[in-house]
Amino acid sequence: MLVRKALVATIFSIAASVALAHGDVTPQVVDVSTLKPLGDDMLETNPYVGDKEAIRVGSSAYNQNCARCHGLEAVSGGISPDLRKMNTECDSFAGKKAKEQCKVEIDTYYRNSVLGGKVRGDRVYMPAFAGILSQEAIWAIKAYVETRKYE
Repeated sequence: MLVRKALVATIFSIAASVALAHGDVTPQVVDVSTLKPLGDDMLETNPYVGDKEAIRVGSSAYNQNCARCHGLEAVSGGISPDLRKMNTECDSFAGKKAKEQCKVEIDTYYRNSVLGGKVRGDRVYMPAFAGILSQEAIWAIKAYVETRKYE
């Protein structure tokens, strides 16, 4: 009986340490006070592309809210999508107009995914960040991810 109790205690201890390995999974507040305000209406495309301050803010916001699933520096370990691949297809288009339209579609998909999360049936694959992350934070994260090239 004593051995069984010790075994159960060990199993619970291991389970607790595995659960805590991901760290705090509570969404973290993102300080966007240094960014240009974007207003209340959600934009279709990322206004912060190439904006150094947005990329800095986005890097911190990504590491606080996204890295635990999508990987440090946006390099996925294979469980969640590798976000560096988002615009890869767009870069393959020869025509400028087709490339621009592709980027609009990718921005819309990204925005909707972040706001609504990813749920299939009763399984949550990605939490919804609507009401948690501001528009500025969402687009700053995208600006950061765009600097991380897939090789």
